[in-house]
Amino acid sequence: MATLKDFRNNIKPNWCPGCGDFSIQAAIQRASANVGLEPEQLAIVSGIGCSGRISGYINAYGFHGVHGRSLPIAQGLKMANRELTVLAAGGDGDGFAIGMGHTVHAIRRNIDLTYIVMDNQIYGLTKGQTSPRSSEGFKTKSTPAGSIETALSPLEVALAAGATFVAQSFSSNLKQLTALIEAGMQHKGFAFINVFSPCVTFNKVNTYDWFKENIVDLEEIPDYDPSNRVMAMTKIMETNGLLTGLIYQNTSKTSYENLVPGFKEEGLAKQNLKISQEDFNKLVSEFI
Repeated sequence: MATLKDFRNNIKPNWCPGCGDFSIQAAIQRASANVGLEPEQLAIVSGIGCSGRISGYINAYGFHGVHGRSLPIAQGLKMANRELTVLAAGGDGDGFAIGMGHTVHAIRRNIDLTYIVMDNQIYGLTKGQTSPRSSEGFKTKSTPAGSIETALSPLEVALAAGATFVAQSFSSNLKQLTALIEAGMQHKGFAFINVFSPCVTFNKVNTYDWFKENIVDLEEIPDYDPSNRVMAMTKIMETNGLLTGLIYQNTSKTSYENLVPGFKEEGLAKQNLKISQEDFNKLVSEFI
């Protein structure tokens, strides 16, 4: 059985010292070992940005995609071989700006994969511009007078889009984050996990100390029921999205791939895909 060390490789991350993404990488590696995966059973697809590098820092199958497109690739991979545990990763700019359309449709489609967003409320790789998650008045190189836009609420969007698993964590809470990723991997459907991951270089507002002072842990709320969608949305709005833990889970909805007629459980590599010349010619004629 694989251990944490088996999911490590010899590539040293080049994130800034103190970046929250280090903890997310460690949580993914710990969760993968804890749920009993082998490195060859895990595939990690990432987009562009600081977060996009994570697919090369973990010993597993990795695919570094293009900006905002980690989810289409991850969904295709899962449909082609659902024996794999597929994890998509990206930043708030990657997933909530150029990739927002893919995010919403992946959520409603409910394909069995886990999507982790490293939310630092800024564009870090391009040296500090306002992102869809930056708050009103947020000053960056692209908004020197302060942002006039309202910050996107990804948790509200996820619930409204029909998500069957919604969670949020903080990169400094490694124990909780690891447990949520484990739960997301074991969830039969699309698991959306947003993670507050402070950018220590360009975001001097949403710092580690700021999050520690403002976030609410759902474990401290008596009688909170993560199966209650109305309660989940209410609590998100009451806390302005600054809550952590398992926010909502619906275990009754069937995942997308199990609804496709004739879809096989075996990976493509194990399927007998031989086709006769007659059937091949018939298939080709349909496209002429």
